[in-house]
Amino acid sequence: MVNTNATRSLRTLCSEVLVLTISAFIYAMAFPGFMIPEGLGFIAFFALIPVFAVIRHTSWKHVWWMGFLFGFVFYLFFAYWLKSFHALAIILIPVIKAFEMMLCFVALKVADSFFKRFGYIVQAVIWTAYAYLSESWFAGFSYGNIAYAFYKYTPFVQIADITGLWGIVFLALLPQPFLGRYLADLFRSAAPCFKEYIRKNIVFVIVYALLMILTFVYGAVKTSEWRNKEPDRVWDVVAVQHNHDSWKGGYVTYLRNFNNLRLYTTEALSATEPDIVIWSETAFVPSVAWHTSYSTEGSGYETTAKLVDEFVSFGENLGVPLLTGNPEGVIADPSLPPILEDGTTNRIDYNTVILFDDGEIKETYRKQHLVPFTEYFPYEKQLPWLYNLLLANDYNWWLEGDESVVFDSDGVKFSTPICFEDNFGYLSASFVASGADVIVNMSNDNWSKKVSAELQHAAMGAFRSIETRKSTIRGTNSGITCLITPDGTMHEAMEPFKMGWHLYHVPVYTHESNSDTFYVRHIDLFAYIAVYASYILLGAGAVLKIISLVNRKKKA
Repeated sequence: MVNTNATRSLRTLCSEVLVLTISAFIYAMAFPGFMIPEGLGFIAFFALIPVFAVIRHTSWKHVWWMGFLFGFVFYLFFAYWLKSFHALAIILIPVIKAFEMMLCFVALKVADSFFKRFGYIVQAVIWTAYAYLSESWFAGFSYGNIAYAFYKYTPFVQIADITGLWGIVFLALLPQPFLGRYLADLFRSAAPCFKEYIRKNIVFVIVYALLMILTFVYGAVKTSEWRNKEPDRVWDVVAVQHNHDSWKGGYVTYLRNFNNLRLYTTEALSATEPDIVIWSETAFVPSVAWHTSYSTEGSGYETTAKLVDEFVSFGENLGVPLLTGNPEGVIADPSLPPILEDGTTNRIDYNTVILFDDGEIKETYRKQHLVPFTEYFPYEKQLPWLYNLLLANDYNWWLEGDESVVFDSDGVKFSTPICFEDNFGYLSASFVASGADVIVNMSNDNWSKKVSAELQHAAMGAFRSIETRKSTIRGTNSGITCLITPDGTMHEAMEPFKMGWHLYHVPVYTHESNSDTFYVRHIDLFAYIAVYASYILLGAGAVLKIISLVNRKKKA
């Protein structure tokens, strides 16, 4: 005899799994991806409604692994280009994000259980806190944050200069658990008609509508203001895009890259009169600092040293400053010579940007926020098996910088977040708080071989300009090389995966004429509010739940 309850339970479980899988796929379509190159941002306004319905409808027994499933499937679709990064990455990142989402689903289920009336508001707060915490630990990966889906919705995202991403996350999320709750109750035949549901929650609906109206009005005003604002000066920048994956090394490769960079730079200077030339992250690989500081005679590194000499000579005769990514080699063990007896170097490197002018390095910025697993891994003692696995897969570590350097070239003050660093609002805000008037992002995304991956990265960079109200110039090796103005709009993008150069007229807004934004003065304040509010609300909910259970027992 068939157990109908078990059959119904299995059918329901399969339905929930199907809904989550489809929702993960649809949510991924909101971002630039393999199906829709620029993404359909509006999808993010409703893609998570079924997810919150499932969280409310499913049991405690299943909610945790459903969170894992949703996180894994979403990042598998969204970050499909990770397979080009490394064979391990396409599994490692979705698994890490799946564990994060597992914890998030449990917290969201707890909020729904503890708060019978306004649990959907608590859930929106928790998701905002999750969005921040998921990028704030060692393996923090900010790709996939719902706010980034709206990079083309300029009026909606202007509040980033006040709230950072976090106000956008909260507003985009807030109606989704509200509607998800209704769908779950409707499925269980426990919901009133939709009009009645709205009537019972009319205060919430009105307040949310007012918040959205204010957001769009503020956005329209700010967009108009910054599009019509006269800059304090214009900085003419030539960006050279040499279209080569800097991970691929060897002297022949370094020489070819340098020849291409030199060719297009010379071509640009013959046609224009820029204030500065920028190359991308690690565009010139042999360490200028190392080879100009230490002799390599008799060590087998003479050919590399000769290439550095050519670079120095090129810089001396360039006529304008050159900004380029270039590793900074430093002595690893001060008690030993630069070249050891076995011919190896006593050296370790920083991933750096150098300002090269008049034949010498004028200033250096060392990357502060390294890419986890590929650029650093701090748990060698705790997880030696993983540390050795990463080393066996050709990962090498950089040293970590600790200073928000502000360069000065002919009176223009700028800072250079390197590649992955412009994923994090706090870094660009710290640069601006330290005095930067322009953000220059130096990136190498050539390895992805996907325009959508490069566009995901550039879209994140657009928010850094809104948060700080500073122009961003992106100098990349294959895209997206472009100018981003303080309203977050991308201009004059070079064709991805194609060599060439472009002259950008970068508007400069100085600290003297423009005060720092609220976000720069109070970095990630709204994220902290969401995090601590989540702790307080969940703690208060637990206390109220215990009190309710105690009272119920007394009455019994």
